Amino acid sequence: MPVLRLAIPTPLRTLFDYLPPEDTPDGEWLPGTRFLVPFGRREMVAYLVEQVAHSDVDPQAMKRALRALDPCPLPTPAMLALCAWAASYYQHPPGEVYQAAFPRALRKGEDHRANVEPGWQLTTRGKGLPHGALARSPKQSRALGLLQDSGQLANSGFRAAGIGAAILRALEQKGLAERCELSAAPVTARAAAGLELNPEQAEALQQVLAAGTGFSCHLLEGVTGSGKTEVYLQLIATCLQQGRQALVLIPEIGLTPQTLSRFRDRFQAEIAVLHSGLSDRQRYRAWEAARSGAAHIVIGTRSAVFTSLARPGLIVVDEEHDASYKQQDGFRYSARDVAVKRGQLEQCPVVLGSATPSLESLYNALRGRYSHQRLRQRAGASELPVLRAIDIRRAPLEAGFSTELLRAVAGTLAAGQQVLLFLNRRGYAPTVQCHDCGWVADCRACDARLTLHRRQRRLRCHHCGASQPLPGHCPSCRSEQLLSLGLGTEKAEEFLRQRFPAAPVYRVDSDSMQGRESMQGLVEQVNGGEPCILLGTQMLTKGHHFPAVALVGVLDLDGMLFSTDFRGEERCAQLLTQVAGRAGRAEAAGTVLLQTHHPDHPGLLAMLSLDYHQQALAMLQAREQSRLPPRGQLLLVRTDCQDAEYGDQFLRDLRQRCAGQLSPGIDLIGPLPAPMQRRAGRFRSQLLVHCDQRQQAQQAARLLVAQAQLLRAGKGLNWSLDVDPQDMF
Repeated sequence: MPVLRLAIPTPLRTLFDYLPPEDTPDGEWLPGTRFLVPFGRREMVAYLVEQVAHSDVDPQAMKRALRALDPCPLPTPAMLALCAWAASYYQHPPGEVYQAAFPRALRKGEDHRANVEPGWQLTTRGKGLPHGALARSPKQSRALGLLQDSGQLANSGFRAAGIGAAILRALEQKGLAERCELSAAPVTARAAAGLELNPEQAEALQQVLAAGTGFSCHLLEGVTGSGKTEVYLQLIATCLQQGRQALVLIPEIGLTPQTLSRFRDRFQAEIAVLHSGLSDRQRYRAWEAARSGAAHIVIGTRSAVFTSLARPGLIVVDEEHDASYKQQDGFRYSARDVAVKRGQLEQCPVVLGSATPSLESLYNALRGRYSHQRLRQRAGASELPVLRAIDIRRAPLEAGFSTELLRAVAGTLAAGQQVLLFLNRRGYAPTVQCHDCGWVADCRACDARLTLHRRQRRLRCHHCGASQPLPGHCPSCRSEQLLSLGLGTEKAEEFLRQRFPAAPVYRVDSDSMQGRESMQGLVEQVNGGEPCILLGTQMLTKGHHFPAVALVGVLDLDGMLFSTDFRGEERCAQLLTQVAGRAGRAEAAGTVLLQTHHPDHPGLLAMLSLDYHQQALAMLQAREQSRLPPRGQLLLVRTDCQDAEYGDQFLRDLRQRCAGQLSPGIDLIGPLPAPMQRRAGRFRSQLLVHCDQRQQAQQAARLLVAQAQLLRAGKGLNWSLDVDPQDMF
């Protein structure tokens, strides 16, 4: 009797055996087929992993699947293999991994619909009108004429003709047109001529192409402004000429409009976009276009790495070092690492691009696992900026600004140029304190202080999201002498508007950039070229191009120099290099000024040379000596619960169970409180596992999960395993 081995999205790390639906043929079901199954008191969507002949479950106790939702599998075999690998490598419940390969509509059990596009067609009444009707409404008349000529037309066709949705709704209200769905017509992809490459770009392009169409992984390391994107575009053009599809991963939604605009300027092709800001329907259409092969290029954020492609030919991971590629909760995967594995399974090239490569990728390149192409010069006539530290010890500061920095800002604006100021702290002030008794506004649920957002007159926790009104007096002593201490982007914006009233000041942080198009609109406005001041957090460093910026100022470098995380120096160097890269991208070299109380800090001295590659080599040597990643591999078991002792005891029991079964070269560290022990009202503890070799890490991960599942967790205790953790917080 055939048995369906199914992955069901539950927290359980196991597969479930079911009998096939009644009244179905005895033929073989293919992996990837969706089934609707009874699970407890619910009906759930399950994904077929394999069909087997026998099961350890008693046939009398085995439940039967209710029905198959697909006549044939929707994900490709390579995508199913990728899901199986990810479930094993990250030791995550397989049902939650497999559902990552489907859009939300299909996860809910909706029927799969072939690649269709919304459009319009004439009603019977509309068909009876002569050409040229509705002459008093020229746009309605034109829209009617298009339908009379074609019978049906997709929304995209109307947009290309300059006819908006309001015109079509008017025809609908008059009973002349009605909505319909059209099969998307295949489009032949074409690419406009690329820019002339400099010798370094041309060499990098040829090395990737020479590796062939099978699997190879390439680290494209290029200074900011060196033209990495042009190399991507020409690689994609070759991929399209071969009749294959390209997947391009970007770290942030905010980069999507900018990236999409550049790709549409270059390619006459179907481009699908996938990110969390889309509606379920939009995501479904983009996913289906990618899966069916109708989309030639797929651009997406982290989760797009699990989108099936009909003819995969190239995977590009832009800004591969970015922490956004690592999922920090639930299914904790690295989209960069999954992309490399996917390239291996799909047998297509993978390109990892960055001005500041992660030490993991650089380590693999130096050991020959990846091909390594470097772009040391900026494209065109632009020059690298000059970096200089400003020693602010004993120096008078105005709202966090030194006299030297303010003088440089004034001079840059007077010269008709733009200024970018970096402060990685949003809000008005990070601390509110009573001047009379010393009371401090702390979060009731976290080991953190509340940040003042003055415009909303609210105190907010940037960790759990708690919010409360700004009190009019001290809750402890009733004094009205409440001080705002420290500097956030709101306070800096207020000061700059007062100091430079003639210059527009644009604040860029997650509070001011709310809509999907906000960042794109700002980029277009700033790139108009008028003198202005850009002030913001690391959102400003995410690949945006501001060619008229001549001066970059870093207000609080010291906050980045000191970190308890062993990756702190790497992230500081990456962030500073990316910030500095915003300066001098036109014909003139820019200037970067760094305010610091520690001008002799070794990390800062290394950064001043603006040679991230050499600094990264030094950091790799230090990691080698300390056996830290990428030299070794880390696993992190986390607990969170309402009683700190429950979490600690769970991890102590887990350590005791595992200690005698682990091979030499595996060290267990902890349990220890998380750096922020209390967050959102729950206490967090962690057990760190250090492994010398990857094979050891996989053995340890399996053992940890197996033993943790046998332990009786205290009431309300949650535990998780993070493979290759990027955040110890």
